[in-house]
Amino acid sequence: MRVVNNRFLEHDWFASPLPENVTIGERSWLYSAFAFLHCHSRRGVQIGHDSGLYAGTFFDLGPNGEVRIGNYCALVGAIISSNQRIVIGDYAFISHEVVIADSWIAQPAANEDPRPSSAEELGVEIGPNAWIGTGAILLSGAKIGEGAIVGAQTLVNFAVPDFAIVAGSPAQIRGYVKG
Repeated sequence: MRVVNNRFLEHDWFASPLPENVTIGERSWLYSAFAFLHCHSRRGVQIGHDSGLYAGTFFDLGPNGEVRIGNYCALVGAIISSNQRIVIGDYAFISHEVVIADSWIAQPAANEDPRPSSAEELGVEIGPNAWIGTGAILLSGAKIGEGAIVGAQTLVNFAVPDFAIVAGSPAQIRGYVKG
């Protein structure tokens, strides 16, 4: 992917540049700067190399929001709405219409947030090789372990063990991925 003319994506239909605090790794794909239309982050978004962020992926971040996406990841229409730190590990797959939010209303503050904040304040963490199914909702406190699978339409707000399979609303462990 080429960024040209002061942070404009070469292929973009949206006539706005990428925010200054967004970095995109080599050979990664971002469908449009439109993904950042409601991004008010001072901390920014970092996308690793060889990752794809496809149509419908949005970063609705408040001023303290921060997102770190690993290498070889795919986000297909995910909505990240947070005023905290979101970490997505290498090789993670996040399917259509997944919502990652630090609040049940999924609406971060656009202005200064009166809550104390720290760069260490972690909202949601998705481990390496995790798969998140269509329409899943990951709320603050969700920590998806390495290789875990979150079923479609599942609501998670707790730590999911490595290689666990969770489903339901609220999520329950249904089994484990066999090695």
